[in-house]
Amino acid sequence: MISKVVYKGNLRTESTHLQSGKTIITDAPVDNQGKAFSPTDLVATALASCMLTIMGIVAKRDGIMIEGTTAEVEKIMVSNPRRTGEIRLNWKEQLTHVR
Repeated sequence: MISKVVYKGNLRTESTHLQSGKTIITDAPVDNQGKAFSPTDLVATALASCMLTIMGIVAKRDGIMIEGTTAEVEKIMVSNPRRTGEIRLNWKEQLTHVR
């Protein structure tokens, strides 16, 4: 098992990563009575985080510094049913060859 998710009330969940004990709080989307990251916000953000982590692994292997590289994440919701329709990433690269 990776995590445990508990509904805390008021449209909020608390997810705990079981190995590290770290927690993440999510709410309903801000446009639907929420106050923080929503689960669909985390899906979109996780895509960028995953891509940057993979880039970091390759960069470390190849002696390239990518610290400071950013991804701006945009999540486009669609309706009927309401769901994530598109995720857009805008990259700002900071590359330095170290070898």
